[in-house]
Amino acid sequence: MAVNRKLRMGMAGGSSDAFIGAIHRNAALMDGEIELVCGAFSSSAKKSKETGKMLYLPDDRIYSSYEEMIMTEKEMDPSMRMDFVSIVTPNYLHFPQVKMAIENGFHVICDKPITMNLTEAEKLAKIIENNSLEFALTHNYTGYPMVKQAREMVRSGSLGAVRKIFVEYSQGWLSKLIEEKKEIWRADPDKSGDTLSLGDIGTHAENLAEYITGLKSMAVQAELQALLKGRKMDDDINIHIKYKNNARGVFVISQASTGEENNLRIKIYTEKAGLEWWQMEPNSLVVKWDEKPMEVLRAGNNRNELCQAARNACRLPAGHPEGFIEAFANLYRNFARAVRYKMQDKQDHIENKDLPDHNDGLRGMQFIQAVINSSAKEGQWVNV
Repeated sequence: MAVNRKLRMGMAGGSSDAFIGAIHRNAALMDGEIELVCGAFSSSAKKSKETGKMLYLPDDRIYSSYEEMIMTEKEMDPSMRMDFVSIVTPNYLHFPQVKMAIENGFHVICDKPITMNLTEAEKLAKIIENNSLEFALTHNYTGYPMVKQAREMVRSGSLGAVRKIFVEYSQGWLSKLIEEKKEIWRADPDKSGDTLSLGDIGTHAENLAEYITGLKSMAVQAELQALLKGRKMDDDINIHIKYKNNARGVFVISQASTGEENNLRIKIYTEKAGLEWWQMEPNSLVVKWDEKPMEVLRAGNNRNELCQAARNACRLPAGHPEGFIEAFANLYRNFARAVRYKMQDKQDHIENKDLPDHNDGLRGMQFIQAVINSSAKEGQWVNV
């Protein structure tokens, strides 16, 4: 049976003073396929109520806890209840919230990393696999059109084998010991897990490299540290990586890089060319050819030289800037369509949903654990 309506979204987390909640909401609503119908927006009932009212939700669909939301919505008439939950809470809540939502029949889209640690990720992966529900992880950088173009060029084999992957992800928001002056949940091991910067942005570096190249890391040699004296968790990571096809990788990750904003840059060197993409100038993909002049490919749904996946991810003609929220929206659009197919019990389910899932989340946690183990062993090589 066709689902000829908007999908109904509930949200866990994302109160009015949380940066990422508004990003998720704006992205989810952009294509008109999703509507927000309910939420438990904070662990504070008062703050949750304030946020829900700000979003013009009815009082009886604003909940004091995620448990109340899931159990109340489950008992609601199917014509009214939420179809899926968007989870945008701190890491320590991901496992119990995803588990409860999945086990009570709701599809889930969750912020990364998937859980606090590898043990939780392994348990959650089994729960997701044992239920016929959609789960997606918001590795939003995979939603950029020129990232999809790079992926097609590398994975098609037309550039030859991958030899080297370099990823830099530098931010400066932790270049001062700001956690002494205000509560930052990411700097609290009880809420963030075993890492700060590695779990926050290091997982993006790992996922982006794998998404474009298809290569999975085999072993890592890593240094995990806090550059600022007095910081309890890591703010700076340097990693060497071995891949299955004898390619090598270097990741330079830091949130204590003074003056940096969101400097995510990936370079991929193959037999025939080098590719470079920079998140702060996302509409360009630089192609450095071996035997012909350098080329700069530009985003735009009217650029016929781009692959179909890249054009589908573009929302505007060339010359009209698109960015962070649009990339997020591409994930929500793909997720909505995957959920719609699932709800219609279509046998010809989408073969390539182009969505990060629990397998990506599990590999991310395996990568994190290997980096932690290598650093603890003073930089010895450790298998992933």
